[in-house]
Amino acid sequence: MTEPIVDAAPAIDFDLKSLPKVSLHDHLDGGLRPATIIELAEAVGHTLPSTDPVALGQWFRESADSGSLVRYLETFDHTVAVMQTFDGLFRVAKEFVEDLADDGVVYGEVRWAPEQHLQKGLSLDEAVEAVQEGLEAGVEAVSETGREIQVGQLITAMRHADRGQEIAELAVRHRNKGAVGFDIAGAEDGFLPSRFKDAFTYLAQHNFPATVHAGEAAGLESIQSALVDGRALRLGHGVRIAEDIMVEFDDDEDAGDTVGLVTLGDLSSWVRDRGIALEICPSSNLQTGAIAEFGEGIESHPLDMLYQLGFNVTINTDNRLMSGVTLTDEFNLLVETFDYDLDDLLELTLNAAEASFLPLEEKEALVEYINDAYANLG
Repeated sequence: MTEPIVDAAPAIDFDLKSLPKVSLHDHLDGGLRPATIIELAEAVGHTLPSTDPVALGQWFRESADSGSLVRYLETFDHTVAVMQTFDGLFRVAKEFVEDLADDGVVYGEVRWAPEQHLQKGLSLDEAVEAVQEGLEAGVEAVSETGREIQVGQLITAMRHADRGQEIAELAVRHRNKGAVGFDIAGAEDGFLPSRFKDAFTYLAQHNFPATVHAGEAAGLESIQSALVDGRALRLGHGVRIAEDIMVEFDDDEDAGDTVGLVTLGDLSSWVRDRGIALEICPSSNLQTGAIAEFGEGIESHPLDMLYQLGFNVTINTDNRLMSGVTLTDEFNLLVETFDYDLDDLLELTLNAAEASFLPLEEKEALVEYINDAYANLG
């Protein structure tokens, strides 16, 4: 993890939206504008719960806020339904980039599953090309406003399906045309990364990086499989690695307070000591019940413990529509809940920049840009 170069962080007394941000875990089909969903649904004849943008946005948030990952995932039936044509994918991708830039994101990796967008006759390659054209149009639109943003695609395979090898080959085909990494997503519990072991081997043989959803709806076995079978360089969520950490509290009579004694297991030690990035999504983790074992409220989220213990924590939104959040919102949540200051936010942002799937030279330039921006805050 890169050390911040800011000597002393000023008080957080301004809009955090102005801070440069890095987004590593953000789903394309989870970040649509409600008004866009309504327009696209009308064009393809798809029935929605509401045709009022405000009410529809509220429906998505309430449906996702159930404590169940299964029900959370059901909300995607409506977003995926309007992303089945070239025009639909192009528009959603373009607006996705514009919305990221409006939130201060300067680098984003956009994950999505092309196999879910073939109902209207697009091929896998055509779907990827449609999204790439939309992303590039979004970058150009942002540039015209005097701002800069860089984005890449994380081509994702659905873990309950049997197209892992095909999607891995698709990702490699597009490696120099927008694709920067591979992922598997969907129902985690019962579908270990080992299902796609051959696909992950293929990716490794072609030196193509992978991040794997693990440690959200399933626990340590899923994380272990992501690292061994998936050769994961990052863990999508990964928050349940905290289940491999034992914390015992003893009363320190001399200090007059309670002291926590922390013991890491072999798996959590491996993840921490090798700097394997955790793509933690605080609000989403609360919604889906991923942190239920640790408590009910956001204050019980183990991300602060992981951060204090030296894990490579990055902060993300997961699905901005379903959670009703931006990356700025998540930063504000950390400030309010854990009393984080600008030094903390800088370190978390640098963690994400270092964990990105950018080439080294571009990664170093991104780190320098972020450091300079923070250094100029005073």
